Amino acid sequence: MPKASAKPISADAPAIPIAVTTSYEDAMRELEQLVGQLESGEMPLDDMLAGYQRGALLLEHCRAKLQAVEDQIKVLDGGTLKAWKSP
Repeated sequence: MPKASAKPISADAPAIPIAVTTSYEDAMRELEQLVGQLESGEMPLDDMLAGYQRGALLLEHCRAKLQAVEDQIKVLDGGTLKAWKSP
């Protein structure tokens, strides 16, 4: 599956909030693209800072989604988180 082309981050652009409905997979995909841009070393310093800030928001969003899933699993398993056993 080809990767979507990454949009460069601009320090002049306002921070784009992450929609509550954004899926974990979409946020991870954007985060991976952003990390690739940051690691390329070809971004101006201000754009790198904006990218880092966006990445921090994306990471927080992903962690919250994972925590929500873990909390739901605890509810379904009667309050205890059980070790994952693959079939």
